[in-house]
Amino acid sequence: MSRELTYLLLIFALLVIPRALQRFRVPAPITCLLFGLVAMLWLGDRTHDPVVVLLSTLGISSLFLFAGLEVDLHALRRGLWPLVAHLALRVGTLVLLGWLAWRYAGLGWQAAGLLALALLTPSTGFILDTLERLGLDEEERFWVTSKAIAGELLALAALFVVLQAGDPVQLGMSSLAMVGLLVGLPLLYMAFGRWIVPHAPGSEFSLLVMVGVVAAYITYALGVYYLVGAFIAGLVARLLRDRMPRMASDENIRALRLFATFFVPFYFFHAGTQIARDALSLEALGLGLLLTAVVVPLRVGMVWLQRRVLFRREHQRSTFRVAVALTPTLVFTLVLAEILYSRFGLSGTWAGALVLYTTLNTLLPSLLLRVPFDLAQVSTGDLPALPAPQPVPLENPPAIPTQGA
Repeated sequence: MSRELTYLLLIFALLVIPRALQRFRVPAPITCLLFGLVAMLWLGDRTHDPVVVLLSTLGISSLFLFAGLEVDLHALRRGLWPLVAHLALRVGTLVLLGWLAWRYAGLGWQAAGLLALALLTPSTGFILDTLERLGLDEEERFWVTSKAIAGELLALAALFVVLQAGDPVQLGMSSLAMVGLLVGLPLLYMAFGRWIVPHAPGSEFSLLVMVGVVAAYITYALGVYYLVGAFIAGLVARLLRDRMPRMASDENIRALRLFATFFVPFYFFHAGTQIARDALSLEALGLGLLLTAVVVPLRVGMVWLQRRVLFRREHQRSTFRVAVALTPTLVFTLVLAEILYSRFGLSGTWAGALVLYTTLNTLLPSLLLRVPFDLAQVSTGDLPALPAPQPVPLENPPAIPTQGA
């Protein structure tokens, strides 16, 4: 089989089959992940194709670029104090879980901190992409979006510090580089807006994607993976929306979402091919089920309890829906599982357990909250009434003969 035909079949398999299986409440990323796992077991190292790696990089970068663009500081200020309480609780649980992993799992403090982030950080990009299919009302979607974004901001900052903290000199140099990135990105955007965009209408989207990919590569070179830079690029573009409204316009955000929809399946497929064979064991299965049985109810219960204390008038069902919608940790867990396995020597058992854990918690919202479309519920009485037809006047109406003419 030619290489070109192989790529075409792969594109079809990743873009069509997972979407078709969503009718059975299986999220498309999970199907792509399983496809990658099957390909790894069948083809071995031949699945590590540079084209797939490039497409997966575009996928993860565009996903976090989109997540950064979705940050609305005015909306976050609306729920400031509940979000502060949410983040304070999140910091406490991260520290506690990290300490437990360091004390009882035999991990170094950096690996223990990354493990805590992998277990507790919601996958904002995935959550935002699936909100429309969960049947949440406007208020519920606001709180799910706000809590997911706030949690991701905290997690990205913690990820940067934990990954660099082993070497104080490297941490200092990386911090200076990040400051330079934060200063340079607004200048770059404004330079594009002044010297390129006026002479190339419609180029805002391509420039935005290019900046996101470059920023992602810079942070990857710093050792903190692609997602940090891509998120910062999106966040900076959103903050400059008043000065450059077309760069982070609603049209560009929708276009970027479609762009990510095409490339993200390649990231999950590539992540599946990265799963080590020693991660597929009965020990990993048992540990993954244990993590799911302990951590998922704990996370849902903490969000539920927090909202019951802060929003006493909120309906209990609404509280439960918000808590469940925040459960998926798909992208963060996959990224951190790969980092822990390749850079910190985490065992295959733990890596496999993390993959199983994130697969199960990602399935949970689609199983509990999805609102199916039922044709039987659509009747003529549910449709808006059509206006009665109005007569159309003629400019030169024909003469009507009278009797006796």
